[in-house]
Amino acid sequence: MVAFASISFAQPRQEIVLQDDWQFSRDKQTWETVSVPHDWAISGPFDKKWDLQKVAIEQNGETEATEKSGRSGALPWIGEGHYKRTFNIPSGFSGHAELLFDGAMAEPTVSVNGQKAGYWAYGYNTFRVDVTSFVKPGENLLEVDLQNLEESSRWYPGAGIYRPVTLILTPQQARIDDWGITVTTTLHDKYGKDRGKDITKLVVEVPVLDAGKGLPVVMELIRPDHKDKQWISPAPVQRSTGKAIGTFYISNAMLWTPETPNLYELRITLCDGKSAPNVFDDFGKAIDRKTLKVGLRTVSVSKEGGFQLNGVTRKLKGVCLHHDLGPLGAAVNKAALIRQIKTMKEMGCDAIRTSHNMPSQWQMDICDSLGMMVMAESFDMWVYPKCKNGYARFFKEWADKDITNLVLANRRHPSIVMWSIGNEIPEQGIAGGREMAAHLQDLCHQLDPTRPVTQGCDRPDNAVSTGFLPTMDVPGLNYRLHRYQDTYNKLWHGFLLGSETTSTVSSRGVYKFPVKPDNNARYSSWAEGYDPKAIAEADGQCSGYDVEYCAWSNLPDDDWRWQEDYDWVIGEFVWTGYDYLGEPTPFDEYWPSRSSYFGICDLAGLPKDRYFLYRSHWNKDEHTIHLLPHWTWNVVGNASERCNRVGLVTPVYCYTDYNEAELFVNGKSQGRIKKVKEEKGKWDSKDRLDRYRLRWNDVKYEPGELKVVVYDEQGNAAGTKTLRTAGKPARLQLDAWTQSSANSPYNNGVHGAGLDPQPPNLGGLKADGQDLAFVTVSLTDKNGTLIPYASDQLTFEVTGAGTFRAVCNGDATSLEPFTEPTMKLFNGQLVVVVQAGNKAGTVTLKVTDRERKLSNKISLQVK
Repeated sequence: MVAFASISFAQPRQEIVLQDDWQFSRDKQTWETVSVPHDWAISGPFDKKWDLQKVAIEQNGETEATEKSGRSGALPWIGEGHYKRTFNIPSGFSGHAELLFDGAMAEPTVSVNGQKAGYWAYGYNTFRVDVTSFVKPGENLLEVDLQNLEESSRWYPGAGIYRPVTLILTPQQARIDDWGITVTTTLHDKYGKDRGKDITKLVVEVPVLDAGKGLPVVMELIRPDHKDKQWISPAPVQRSTGKAIGTFYISNAMLWTPETPNLYELRITLCDGKSAPNVFDDFGKAIDRKTLKVGLRTVSVSKEGGFQLNGVTRKLKGVCLHHDLGPLGAAVNKAALIRQIKTMKEMGCDAIRTSHNMPSQWQMDICDSLGMMVMAESFDMWVYPKCKNGYARFFKEWADKDITNLVLANRRHPSIVMWSIGNEIPEQGIAGGREMAAHLQDLCHQLDPTRPVTQGCDRPDNAVSTGFLPTMDVPGLNYRLHRYQDTYNKLWHGFLLGSETTSTVSSRGVYKFPVKPDNNARYSSWAEGYDPKAIAEADGQCSGYDVEYCAWSNLPDDDWRWQEDYDWVIGEFVWTGYDYLGEPTPFDEYWPSRSSYFGICDLAGLPKDRYFLYRSHWNKDEHTIHLLPHWTWNVVGNASERCNRVGLVTPVYCYTDYNEAELFVNGKSQGRIKKVKEEKGKWDSKDRLDRYRLRWNDVKYEPGELKVVVYDEQGNAAGTKTLRTAGKPARLQLDAWTQSSANSPYNNGVHGAGLDPQPPNLGGLKADGQDLAFVTVSLTDKNGTLIPYASDQLTFEVTGAGTFRAVCNGDATSLEPFTEPTMKLFNGQLVVVVQAGNKAGTVTLKVTDRERKLSNKISLQVK
């Protein structure tokens, strides 16, 4: 028997998240109980047979088709999936019933009580299904059927109802259209001058559906600090438009920015207009109510000001994010999203691009509350297909519907600062492409005139000549730094955006020699030299020195030169903030590579060295001092080929916001150096890596202590960082991050694996069946120094008020399943994910290394 949600009707509107008690099947014969969000494929097994694609990737400049075994993640996401559960409708209900799906992969068909109620083609979009005519009082059966076709994605799309499903009940047919609500901010309105103070104007438009008369709408606006509340009472629904309009004039407004993500509470109540003993006596009984968080802010782009938030020019410091959450797959989770966004913010990032698809509502809520600007993207292809069964099958019929839902569902979010209608669309260089771009952009403008529209173009010469790029509000270039100046000269805008940048590749904790920039490096396993053709002997890893990139991309330093030297480059979105499942460039022909190397953080969410390079450049609030590589190169025995570098040249890099530093090996100075200063736009290739990094390229390794001392602009010593050679493995260190912990998401207590250790502040978990703890497990010596080559097999046991959810070590070549309680360390570390139960108590994780006879425990409160 499928359990169902019991609903009383004490509120004007009820929004019930249908989380638990779903039944799932691949064949409608055998069923299992699951919770939604759910990704049916993430448990694996990994196998190259899943969606094995033999293609030529045009974006990579390929002309001959080759086998791409891990292109879409090598997980079993192809085929059908079926979900069902029941829900309850109160006796005597005569109002409106609606199901809100935030995303289901893919092509969901929704049935209620055996009748088809709705369908949506695009698995990434949110959509609503009116089920009023299908429901009955009492128990109702909801069924969702999905299908995923092979070669329908260039990365891992996930599978299943991977975002929330919400049942929305309103007691009458007259109701607030929450997707129709708009909020428009005007700073320093003309009334402010008249009144002698700065006044911010907020106009709120509230559509009311099925209202045959001018019902009153009450609006309340509450300051973020709760020190003041303003009312609009009443705002009648206008018969001609079906909307109620309220205007607030706010003095000393608390504006929304990434640094101050202030959110006002907007309460909207629709009343019946009849006198009643109610808090809204003058306007009658409340028949519907919606509460929103809104941010007061403006967005503009111009030749004179570039990108401006609240009238202040700033450069976008953004990253691109795919939708998967590493070992959780596509199944969205609030705690995982919060960890992800907080980690990026502490790096200094202030914007994300939801590449290449519509975002989840939870993600946008979190960006609102934490202060992260967003480029909300829509499509990876239009009519011309990039893969055989991709969105091109639907574009002509569905594109307008998808753009409409994207904008309507998300336009209330202050975090969203621009819409993106496409990524590297082939139509950019084809006749008719400009008209398609103009149509989609105009549709965005009609639905939301407050935000600019962009898209990422990778063929700027073609896109300019066809009129495709000049049509856009914000001309976005993906890579192509060598075409920046010419493209800027040909456009009318007076600015360019790096809509996708860098694509540097690296593996956490891996360092390869010799160290030199290379745009397609593939190494023989750990050898001193490398041969780009030696892919058959490769180990599927990239070097952590952050000097490797793709034939069509570049290094972070290259982008920063343009952004710093030219005001008209208004910012960037780095590819990518995190590694993601699928697209394992440059090893897309090498098995078992099955996930990307582009991330600033790895698939487990652990920072690579590159994280600290970006932090040193972007985070102006805190100093950064980071050394690489690790200093344990004296290992002999089975690992001697890759680990024994005694007496060999082992370059040392320091990533810091300071401009000068001195390096010491066992107390012996290796030189005091400064970053190179370059004249604007006059760049020397030999200085490419020395404007933003401090490098000692001739250091010969000897065991012991590696120490750097940094100096401020006055020449005074301002800080140090020390790495030490690890001793024998002695303990398993466990460091937990939860939503309520004060610890940085990226920082653990391990020497040589991040910043200096911090005392733990574990916080706790919510007893909601969804909250997560991310526990970083590190094998260290007795002094807390990471064992950087450790690949020990660990096992995990979770007891008490929670369960084991997943584990990930960040190794793009690992075929160990995420959902089994055992995995090898990758370069000394991995992350275990523990999920809270629905009841209060204590949850305990025990980690065991049987080979070394080591174990450790960590306990968290669930409440």
